Amino acid sequence: MSIILIKALQLICCLSLLVVLHEGGHFGFSKLFGVRVEKFYMFFNPKFHLFSTRDKWFTRLFPYFKKNETEYGIGWIPLGGYVKISGMVDESMDLEQMKQPAKPDEFRSKKVWQRFFIMFGGVLMNLLTAWFIYSAVMFCWGRDYLPMRHIEKGFQFNAHAQQLGFHNGDIPVKADGKEILEWDTNLFRTLSNAKSITVLRNGKEITIPIEEELNLLHLIQETPAFMTLYSPSVIDSVVPDGAMGIAGAKKGDRLWAIDGTEIATWADFDSLMQRRNDVLSIEGCTAADSAKMRQMTVVFGADRADATLDTACITLSPELMMGIVKKSPVGQSQLCHQEYSFLSCIPAGLEKGWQTLTSYVNDLKYMASAEGAKSVGSFITIGSIFPSIWDWHQFWMLTAFISIILAVMNLLPIPGLDGCHIVFLMYEGITGRQPSDKFMEWAERIGLVILGALMLLAFGNDIVRFIL
Repeated sequence: MSIILIKALQLICCLSLLVVLHEGGHFGFSKLFGVRVEKFYMFFNPKFHLFSTRDKWFTRLFPYFKKNETEYGIGWIPLGGYVKISGMVDESMDLEQMKQPAKPDEFRSKKVWQRFFIMFGGVLMNLLTAWFIYSAVMFCWGRDYLPMRHIEKGFQFNAHAQQLGFHNGDIPVKADGKEILEWDTNLFRTLSNAKSITVLRNGKEITIPIEEELNLLHLIQETPAFMTLYSPSVIDSVVPDGAMGIAGAKKGDRLWAIDGTEIATWADFDSLMQRRNDVLSIEGCTAADSAKMRQMTVVFGADRADATLDTACITLSPELMMGIVKKSPVGQSQLCHQEYSFLSCIPAGLEKGWQTLTSYVNDLKYMASAEGAKSVGSFITIGSIFPSIWDWHQFWMLTAFISIILAVMNLLPIPGLDGCHIVFLMYEGITGRQPSDKFMEWAERIGLVILGALMLLAFGNDIVRFIL
């Protein structure tokens, strides 16, 4: 099964589950408060649908659904889903219904606090889903983590980091005096928000004042990387018919030099390969230039000072791949594993969900910048973050993370999203005045335009990334 298909299947399964649960939150509170729900659709269905409980063949088999007030269906555009709640101006733009006198089982006839919970139900369900998944993952797999003070060889820093005062081999252990407990994806966020970083250097704690404002997006986009775990350039495995496999490299060998440039770590290797990539991306680069950049002389051999080294001229693949897998810088002896009981996994899942939520909300401030706008991606970007093999642990962790993203995105006060409806309901609750149907109609139209523009931006960014 191809990598693209595996990623696509994971994305579809993830979104299908989260969309049904999100819309189920709206549906559940609507039913709880006696509001009629006309449609419940997974994915959008302009002009036609893939399945509906109103289909003739289905009602013949299951007559009950012909009389059921709610039509359940599956649309053909996998960009979300919706419930059509009676007596509400939404994306269906059913304005004729709003011209009729309000009925007791319509959304507009209910009290403000009931309408609030109906609109908040989707977001609430996404947050509860993330909490449940994180707790279940903790219970089933436990948690592997790397304490910062267990890191043996420290980090390798780029020129920018060294200008700030970091040295190769440093291990950040405190930020503004608060202990950094473990190495995880939040480390760059911690560094970007800190005024001082305490590092462990040759066994001593040294505090480095951060005298410039660090931008998280800039930190994670720097090439070579701002900081990486010190990782000697040791090969973990070799693809037999790859460039290095043909040259005779073996598992456990180390890259010592490329085209006369010494290679000590995988960060050195990545920096060198990035420069080659940059040359190939220059406008006017010819096929001859590309062929030349794919040729390199490599010195490799056993990871010993007295090893006999081999030198080979190799030809990289068109993607500049050597056919090797890097050895992980993290040894099993450095990792810690924590198991969770049925009861302890619940607060652990809540803590993980809260950390993920607050981190994501904190990062939203970068969305307004030019760099942030370029980082916006569509479902192509979301699909790319899934692993190339089906890994249930990774699948559920990413599903929980995407569930939190959906919750936050839907809370944004953009017309057409749940957040804007919630803002209008809060306004009504405070002032006692309900926005007019005409106002809601135009707000919905404006929201659809804004969402359409954001979708075009996201797809445009993905296309640019694919081309480049």
